[in-house]
Amino acid sequence: MPQIPVRHDVLILGSGAAGLSLALRLRDDISVAVISKRDLREGSTLYAQGGISAVLDAQDSVASHVADTLEAGAGLCESAVVQHIVERGPDNIRWLFDQGVAFTRDAQYTSAGGYHLTREGGHTYRRVVHAADATGHAVETTLETQVRARANVSLYEHHIAVDLITARHHLRNSQQHRCLGAYLLNRETGRVETFLARFVVLATGGANKVYLYTSNPDVSTGDGIAMAWRAGCRVANMEFMQFHPTCLYHPQARTYLISEALRGEGAHLLLPDGERFMPRFDRRAELAPRDIVARAIDHEMKRLGAECVYLDISHQSADFITAHFPTIHGRCLELGIDITREPIPVVPAAHYTCGGVMVDQNACTDLPGLYATGETAYTGLHGANRMASNSLLECLVYSEAAAADIERQMHQNSFLPEVPHWDDSRVTEPDEEVVVTHNWDELRRFMWDYVGIVRTNKRLRRAKRRVDLLAQEVIEYYSHFRVNNDLIELRNLIDVADLIVQSALRRRESRGLHYTLDFPNQDVTQCRPTILIPDSYQPRE
Repeated sequence: MPQIPVRHDVLILGSGAAGLSLALRLRDDISVAVISKRDLREGSTLYAQGGISAVLDAQDSVASHVADTLEAGAGLCESAVVQHIVERGPDNIRWLFDQGVAFTRDAQYTSAGGYHLTREGGHTYRRVVHAADATGHAVETTLETQVRARANVSLYEHHIAVDLITARHHLRNSQQHRCLGAYLLNRETGRVETFLARFVVLATGGANKVYLYTSNPDVSTGDGIAMAWRAGCRVANMEFMQFHPTCLYHPQARTYLISEALRGEGAHLLLPDGERFMPRFDRRAELAPRDIVARAIDHEMKRLGAECVYLDISHQSADFITAHFPTIHGRCLELGIDITREPIPVVPAAHYTCGGVMVDQNACTDLPGLYATGETAYTGLHGANRMASNSLLECLVYSEAAAADIERQMHQNSFLPEVPHWDDSRVTEPDEEVVVTHNWDELRRFMWDYVGIVRTNKRLRRAKRRVDLLAQEVIEYYSHFRVNNDLIELRNLIDVADLIVQSALRRRESRGLHYTLDFPNQDVTQCRPTILIPDSYQPRE
C-alpha cells in the first residue's frame, strides 16, 4: 500500500524550549508539526535547573551583561549577536511569564519587578530569573500545556528524524536548492514515514551523549547537527564542548546536575580533605566561568587520584537551602546526602554544545527552507565558552526570530513537489544488534578519554582514527539493515564526533573550553570561529 506523505507548513524537529516556543509564536493559520523523539517534554530543557539570564534589575545594565558574555566567550563571541540577544532578554522573560511560567518572586526585589534573581558564574550582577531550582521543568511543562491546546499544532511523539529531504538529493534532475521535509522513523510502528513541509526547523538540542559522562538526557545525540551537515550546511566551533563542573557523583544518579546557582549562593568547592581550592585558580573562585572551574576540578582530581571533589553549602541555614534548592535537596536526600549538613560529591560532565549549525540573525541555515535554533545552532553568542543561563535566552530570541522570518516568507513558498518515499525493500532486519551497542560504547569512551576537558594532538589523532573506523562500519550496517532508533543515533553521534575532532585539530591554541597541552596559550592570530564546510555545501543565493 503506497504511503501518503504527511504535509504541514512548518515541521519542527525537537520539543524543548526552542521548538515549543517557536510553535507558539507562529500564527494560528499556519499548520505546524512538532516532532519529539520520546514524550513531548523529554529533553534537556526539562532538566535545566539554574534559570535564564536577563537584565531585569535597575542596578544591572545591558552593557554589563554584554561585557560578561564577551569575557566568558574568550574573544570568540560575535558582539553584535550578543548585544541583540541581551537586549531582547527582558521581553522574552515577559513572554514566558505571559505563557504562565511561575518564576520565583521576592518582594525585596522591587527594582527587578518582584522577580527573585540569583547570580551564577561569570555574571557581575544577579540577573538569573528562575523557578526555584527547576526552571527548565517550569518552562517546559508550561509550554507543553500551551502547545497541546493549539488547534494548528500537530504533535508527533516517539518519532525520530532519519534524514532531511532536500530537492537536490531526492528529486531527479532538480536544480533547486531547498529543504523539503524529513524522513521520520515512527518508533512505535518501526516504519519510516515521509513528512513534507514548506519550512523545516532543527531544534533537536545538543550532542553531549557523544561523551561517556554527561548531564544530558539520552535524547541529546546531535541529530540536527549531523543531518544539517549531511545536507550541506556549514558548522562552526564544534571543538567547544562545555563540561559542567558539578554533576552529582553517585552510582544511582549519573546524569544529575548540581546547579551553578549553589555556587552563586555561596557554596564552596572542596578537596577530599576539606581544603577549598578554587581561589588558587581564579580571582573569582567558585564564580569563575565553567571552563575554568571544570579544568580546576579535573586538575585536582588527577593530581590527587581522587574520584570526585565536594561542593559544600552547609554553612547556609537549612531554611535557606530548602527554600532555594528544594529539588536538589530532595533528590540528594533520596540518595542519603543531606546537603544542609554535608558536602555533595561532584565531578565534571559534558553539558553543552557551544558550536553547531551556522545560522544568520533570522536562524536561517545555508539550506533555504531550513532553520536551526537552540543548542543545535551556532549563532555567535557563546564563543569559546557559554556563560551560565545564556542558553535558554538564546533559544527564545532565535525562535522568535525564526517565527517572524517564516511568517514573512510564508506566501513565497507554497508548492511542495512529490518526493520518493523511503525505500527499505532491499534491506533486512539487523542480524547482530550487539554491533551497534559495542560501537556506541566504544565511541563514548574514547571521546571521553581523548577529546575531553584536557586534550593533546596525539589523543585527538587517536580519536580521529577510531571515528573513521566506526564510520565505515556504521555506513555498511546502515546500508544493509532496516534502521532503528539506536542505529540512527549512533550514526549521528559518529558524524558529530568527527566534527568535534576535526575542529579541535584545527585550533592550535588553548582558548575557552578547548584546552590542549600542546598549545597551552591563546594565539591572537586564531581569534576567529572554526568553520567546517561539507563537500556538498552550496552558498545561498
